[in-house]
Formats: sequence, structure tokens, C-alpha cells
Amino acid sequence: MQFIRIVILCVLAAVAYGVIHDQITARICIEYFTIGHRRIITSTSPTMLALAWGVVATWWMGVLLGVPLAICARAGRWPRLTAEDLHRRIVIVLLVMLVLASVSAMTGRILAVNHRVWLVGRIARELPPERHVDYLTVMWSHLASYAAGSLGGVYLCIAALRMRKVASKKDAQSAASTAESA
Repeated sequence: MQFIRIVILCVLAAVAYGVIHDQITARICIEYFTIGHRRIITSTSPTMLALAWGVVATWWMGVLLGVPLAICARAGRWPRLTAEDLHRRIVIVLLVMLVLASVSAMTGRILAVNHRVWLVGRIARELPPERHVDYLTVMWSHLASYAAGSLGGVYLCIAALRMRKVASKKDAQSAASTAESA
């Protein structure tokens, strides 16, 4: 049951992050969701688009990261971790993602304002030129979130294995101490 709880925790964390992130970015550039992506709802409300895309674009990432994390936390003979054991580290990863997404958004915006990056193709043609900087700002933020989330997932798996290894060594030391005192 803990395996499933870990996966569900990761899905809920990814969706919560996605909804919050999209609530911000939809207000910076709604066109990122209306022109840059296929239509999944008929609304053009930033709130509704952010809710819809926040779920659609992130639940699967939660599964892709949650399953390997659950395996790293539960499989094998080392002491097993629970969802509660991983909760704090997941929150830390989400906060780091938020910081990196913000820094990336600012970087993308500065580069766009200074004509170091620009839109091309269909989006550049369909989007009014005065909206290009905002679009690039949001795009850089989203790309950073996916990259940071992927790396954060790898970190979480490694951290889970390390936590289990440390716990295994402590268990072995405790057993040896108990055997010596007997």
C-alpha cells in the first residue's frame, strides 16, 4: 500500500505544482495556452485554463517520477521508506523547481527583450509581436519546470536509496551492539 501512496503523493505534488505554476503563467501570457497548445477546454479564462493544463500537463510526470521513486523507496531488503519519509524532500524539490522556473522566466524575458531569443514559425506568425516577450517568458519558465522536475525526480530516487542504505547500516550496527551486550 505504501508503494501506491508514494506514487499518489508524487502525482498530487506534480498536479499541485502545475496548477499553481500555470495560475501564474496564464496571467503573464494566456496565448501560451491558447495558441501554443491544443485546445482542451473551450474557456479562455486564465483560471480555468491554468486548472485544466495544470492537471493535464503534470499528472503523468507525477506517475513517471512516482513509480521509480516508489521502487527505490520500497524494493529490496533494505528498510523500506514510506510516503511520509519522502514528503519533506518532495516539497523541497518543488520549491527548488519554483525558484529555477522563476530565474529561467526572468532570464528568458531579459534575452527576449534584448533580441537574443525570439519566436519563429507558426506561433511567431499567429501571436502579435507585442506578446512575444511574454510568451518567451512563460515558455522558459515551463521548460525549466520540466527540466528541474526531471532532475528532482532523479535526486529523490538517489536520496531514497541513500536513506535506506543509512538505515540498513544503523540496523546492522544496532544488531551488532545488541549481540555484543548479550
